[in-house]
Amino acid sequence: MSESVTKHLAELPQVHPEHFRVPDPARLQRPHSTHPPRILLLYGSLRPRSFSRLLVEEAARLLQAMGAEARIFDPSGLPLPDDAPDTHVKVSELRDLTQWCEGMVWCSPERHGAMTGIMKAQIDWIPLGSGAVRPTQGKTLAVMQVCGGSQSFNAVNQLRVLGRWMRMLTIPNQSSVAKAFQEFGDDGRMKPSSYHDRVVDVMEELVKFTWLTRDVSPYLVDRYSERKEDAEQLMKRVNLPKAV
Repeated sequence: MSESVTKHLAELPQVHPEHFRVPDPARLQRPHSTHPPRILLLYGSLRPRSFSRLLVEEAARLLQAMGAEARIFDPSGLPLPDDAPDTHVKVSELRDLTQWCEGMVWCSPERHGAMTGIMKAQIDWIPLGSGAVRPTQGKTLAVMQVCGGSQSFNAVNQLRVLGRWMRMLTIPNQSSVAKAFQEFGDDGRMKPSSYHDRVVDVMEELVKFTWLTRDVSPYLVDRYSERKEDAEQLMKRVNLPKAV
């Protein structure tokens, strides 16, 4: 620790110097992994002609064209949160995909001015912590929604709140498709439009942010408070009185 840092820390008696770190830009310049970015896509409707699913499928095609590996989770058969054990086949599938991916796309219809319960149930099944691993922390996230009527942003705003709660790096851009029934053809493909252009923008930004952050995400989410807490927990554990 440099003399300057030590001097400043002397004026911060609340801080534990042994757990304090000065951000190091050199640690953000690691060699990039060369494998395709791994993106998981979730959608929030089980209708046979689900526009959130069609939009996710269009996003997956764009991601693959941009060099990413995209997998879509089918929420059909996923039980309500806490209505089945964690070992349920659909819960295990979702959690395995969450571990596999490096970024996500969440796309929900707006129903009654909010995201759907199907969308929320998927996110609720993803744990904040699994053992010593946080499955979503430091991973990138893009949010999208489809609307039955005029354009709204209620669902994407709620998804952003959830992304922050799940400690994800939610990208600035987003997509909200109004009157989605007019934006897809009978073949399920999205028609050319400014809405489609925005989806291209969002996927491009997601891939860029995933490339930028995936190799350094452990450092980006390394926190003083957690280093301090872990040290205190370790001290309590090693200082436990021996059983007699």
